[in-house]
Amino acid sequence: MNIALGSDHGGFALKEHLKEYLQKQGHNVFDFGCYTEDSVDYPDIAFLVAEAVKDKKYEKGILVDGTGGGMTLAANKVKGIRAVCAYNELTGKFASEHDDANILCLGGKMLGELLAEKIVEAFLNTPFGGGRHARRLDKIAEIEKKYFR
Repeated sequence: MNIALGSDHGGFALKEHLKEYLQKQGHNVFDFGCYTEDSVDYPDIAFLVAEAVKDKKYEKGILVDGTGGGMTLAANKVKGIRAVCAYNELTGKFASEHDDANILCLGGKMLGELLAEKIVEAFLNTPFGGGRHARRLDKIAEIEKKYFR
């Protein structure tokens, strides 16, 4: 799978770990930054990853900041993006199965490396469930049409 990856300084260490982990799993990973633990503004990175996923240059995106919240807020401002913050394996699974999320957001200061790996695997390996979930996503698409012009 082609994966867009990004973080701010609070998520840098976990992003670096996940980059190596995903590459060992055979995924193609493009790192959109940041590249050090120097302070950066998370919306800048979230926008780069969200735009790349929206334009279908990458199948999925993963964003990491300190808590996962800021990246989620920023990425969801891009039309067509469904970014979900996950904090355990089940929320990673449901991000795909229920929400058909195209970007997973994680909290680098909230999760250990092993748990983050399990969340990422659940996110990447769970197909969208369709059915009632598709109906709900259609309603979200209608909201986007109303507010994103």
